[in-house]
Amino acid sequence: MRVIIGVLIVVLILAGLAPWIRPYLPPGYDPFAPLSVDDPPTLITRYKLARLGSDPDACLAALNRAREAGRIAFTQLGEMKGKCPLLAPVRVQNFGSVTLSSSFLASCPLAMSSAMFVAQSAAPQAKEGLGSALSRIDHLGSYACRNVYHRPEGRLSEHATADALDITGFRFANGRTVTVLAGWPRDDAAGNYLRAVFNDSCHFFGNSLGPDYNAAHANHFHLGMRGFGVCR
Repeated sequence: MRVIIGVLIVVLILAGLAPWIRPYLPPGYDPFAPLSVDDPPTLITRYKLARLGSDPDACLAALNRAREAGRIAFTQLGEMKGKCPLLAPVRVQNFGSVTLSSSFLASCPLAMSSAMFVAQSAAPQAKEGLGSALSRIDHLGSYACRNVYHRPEGRLSEHATADALDITGFRFANGRTVTVLAGWPRDDAAGNYLRAVFNDSCHFFGNSLGPDYNAAHANHFHLGMRGFGVCR
C-alpha cells in the first residue's frame, strides 16, 4: 500500500510539472504516455501495469501495440460464461520468435505483463547467461476454474480469472532445455538463468512465486497479477 501511495504522489507531482519536464522524461518515467512493451519496469511502469485490469480499452490498445512491435501474437476471444466467467480474454500464441509448449488463455493484463517479461528478461537473459537464443517456454497453463491449491473451499485461484501463468521451463536454440525443477537448485549457468529471470519477473507481475515459496511450486514459476511486487 505504501508503494502505491508513493507512486500516486510521484504521479501528482509530475502532473504539475508535466508541461516542462515531459520532453525530457525517458521511457518508463512518463505517467501520461501510453504503456509500451519496451518500457523499463520503473515504479511508473508498474503502476500502469496495475491499472490495466480496470481499463480494458487501454489494456487492449497496449497489447495491440506490442503485437505491432512483434513481441506477441494473440487472438481476441468473446466473453466466456459459467462458474468462472472471463469478460475479454485473449489466447496467446507466441512471444515473437519465442514459441510456447501450447497456446494459453490469458486476461489482457497477464498477456501484456508476460510479453514485457519475455522481451525484457527471459529472452535477453538467455543470450547473456547461456549464450543461446530463447526458443520456447514450457508451461502448465493459465486458466483453471478452481480455488487456491484445489481446495474445496476458500478463495478462487488467480487461474480462475486467467490472471496467472505457470512456467515449468525454457528451451534454447542450441537444443538445451532448462527446467525449474532440475535447474533451480544448481549452482551453474542454468540455475543462474532461472534465478535471474525469476527475480526480474517480480518487476512485471503483481506476484511471483517460485520453488523457495513452498513445495507446491517446486517445478514451476507462478506469475500472477494480484498484488504489487510480491516476490517469494
